[in-house]
This record gives sequence, structure tokens and C-alpha cells, in this order.
Amino acid sequence: MARRRMNQREAPPRAGDMPTVPIQVHRASTSFDSPSTEIRQPRVSGPWVQGTRRAITQGFGAWTRFSTKLVRKWGWYPKVEPYAGYGTDDYARLVCRTVMAPGGSRSGELMRGIRGMLAVPAAGVRVKIEIDGVPVNQVQIGVSEVYDPYDSSRKTSSQYAMSDSAGYLDLVAERGNTPGIHLVSYQVARRRRVTSELFVVPAGAKVGIITDVDDTIMVTQAPSPVKAAYNLLLLNPKKRSTVPGMSALFTRLADMMPDAPFFYLSTSPWNVESSIRNFIAEQGYPAGPLLLRDLDPRPKTFIPSGVEHKLEFAEQLMEDFPDMKFILIGDDGQKDPVTYATIARRHPGRVLAIAIRELSPHESSALAEVAGLTATQPMPVTDVPVFTGTTGANIMKTMLPYLRNELGIK
Repeated sequence: MARRRMNQREAPPRAGDMPTVPIQVHRASTSFDSPSTEIRQPRVSGPWVQGTRRAITQGFGAWTRFSTKLVRKWGWYPKVEPYAGYGTDDYARLVCRTVMAPGGSRSGELMRGIRGMLAVPAAGVRVKIEIDGVPVNQVQIGVSEVYDPYDSSRKTSSQYAMSDSAGYLDLVAERGNTPGIHLVSYQVARRRRVTSELFVVPAGAKVGIITDVDDTIMVTQAPSPVKAAYNLLLLNPKKRSTVPGMSALFTRLADMMPDAPFFYLSTSPWNVESSIRNFIAEQGYPAGPLLLRDLDPRPKTFIPSGVEHKLEFAEQLMEDFPDMKFILIGDDGQKDPVTYATIARRHPGRVLAIAIRELSPHESSALAEVAGLTATQPMPVTDVPVFTGTTGANIMKTMLPYLRNELGIK
């Protein structure tokens, strides 16, 4: 897939006749939302955990109600934050969020993470969606989300989709799309249309790349909670550092396999999507959808672990593209080695290669080193070839020759 800047543009509402054949969509019911029992990690569900969940849920609800009333007094009203989606021959997955914002606010603005984390969700907002100018009709069947009860007052079929109580819309549009990049537009009352890109993967693509973001392509120092929090929330997004050599590695992979899609996987919340998206574009990485997570404490997984989050998304991509093999790229600072080995074991023959970037000592957790613990994770034994290195250049030297030979590329 050709590299291209992932941007979101404001556009004025259009006049004139609309297409008469709408696209039907439904709420997502894939393994993003209902992963198999294999993916679930063991959880302690004693009274203390249940009480903590209840307290956080109630606290989140109280904060949302208070902040919503406050910003409404300031004259704020809903806007849409659209996120890049991806599609197959059969459907397209669309994700966006409605949040409260002042009148002059623009979607997709580059901001510090702390501002994104404090975004006030706009619940139950009607969103008009189009794919390449063709309107999307939303059909609600059963519950709208796992924690939102069915609302009988909503129409069973409508030209609008309705955001959930956390402001999210996660829909599957039942429409075949031609390979390439398409434009999805979102509009709410009193706002101009906003757009995002939809990456439709070619049917003939035989290889896809699933890559971690944190400390794999972007330096976040995730093993150190204090440093990671500062980099995520307070650091100027324009000052974020790229991991040496990784942009060159990704460019070479894109040149070798022009049809290969890139899926960027991060345990960061959707609130900081604009920051990561701009980083990918500015540093010259191949364009592709971001697969982030929701830290709202109400969804099914409460606050899923990084391992579970990555397993769920990988599982879904394996289902979406059954004829595709994947290259998995991550780092040893969290649990990517274990996660990727698990994916390879559950899907024999589907993982072509694994690349693990080794963190330097100053990127690892100083607390772990003082305590005599291992700051990084070793790679478990697996049948899939594993390539390691501290930089993208190190990995490139060993992995690219293997891929050329394996794929028959001269």
C-alpha cells in the first residue's frame, strides 16, 4: 500500500441530491467486542476488585455528568473525532467518537495527551456518515454496546448512527470497496463535515504487517511508568522521538511488498489518536489504520491488559484476512515477545516472521533493575523465525534477506 499522509480535513456541508442506495451498517459484533475464551486472561473477581470497579464506574459517570453540564454552560456542543478505518472485500470498519468542544474547535487537532485524556464525551449524538459520498444507514439490533441497554425510542432504521454513552461509534458497513484509500465523512448538528481515511486492503495481498507503536517505532519508555506517563500526557507531540532505523525498515518493507497493509497497534487510548497519527505521518512511516483501545472503565474488559488488547486485535485481523500471512513487529519492553509467540502458536502457518526491537538500558525500568528483576522480556521458543536488534538497521540486515528468499523476491 502506497505511503500517504493520514490527515483529517474539515469540509463544508454539500448541497444537491444524495445517492438513493444507502449503505447498511450494524454494530460491530466481531472478536473486538466478543473475543474467544482463549483470549481472555485470568481475572480475580473478589469483593475488592468488584468494589473497585463499581467505585471507578460510579466516579466516571459522576465526572461525565458534571463535566457535561459545566461545558454546556460554557457554550460547548458535540463534535466528531473521526479515526482511520480499514476495509475488506466485504465490509468496512468505521470508528469515531463524539466529544464536547467549543464552537471554534477543529477535529484531528494535534494536542498534548493530557488534553485528549480530559475530553468530555458527548453521549447519544446522531452522526450522519457517508463513504465516498454514499450515505450510511444505521440499523440497531439488540443492544448498542455491551453496557448500553437497548433504547426502544430509537428508530430501527435511520439515516443517522447514534454514539454510545462514552461517545464512541464502532460500526461495520456492509459494502464491498475497491482496494485503496477511501474517504469517510462524519457530520453532527451545528458542525461542518469532517473526514478520515478508510484503508481497503487488496484481495490479493498475501502479507500484512502488524506493528506495535510504543518503543517499537516511537520512543515512549513504556517500561518506566513515570517516564511513559510524561511522554504520553505532557510531552509536546512534535518533540516525540522515533526509534533509530525503524522508519527505514518500514519503508523497505513497503517497497518490497507494495500491497502489504500496515496495522499500527498500541495500548494507548483513542484519546491520543491524533498525536500518534501525526507522528506516523511526520516520520515517514507507511500509512495505515491505528488500532487503539478505550480506557472507559465501563466496557466488558474493564481496563484490558496490553496482552489481551493485542491478542484481540490480532485475532480479528486473522479472521478478516484468512489468506494473509503476517509479520509481527514489537519490542521486548512490555510483553510483545510472549504475545507474538502466543499468536504464532494459535495460528500455525499464519505468522511469516517476528521482529523484536531490544530496548536499551536507559529505556528500561530503572525500578526493575534496582529490584534485581528483568526489565525486558525474553522471546519464548517458537517455530517462527525471530529477528532481534536494538535498531531498525540491525533488524533489517537479518530479516530482509530472509523475507526475500521466503517470498521469492529478487
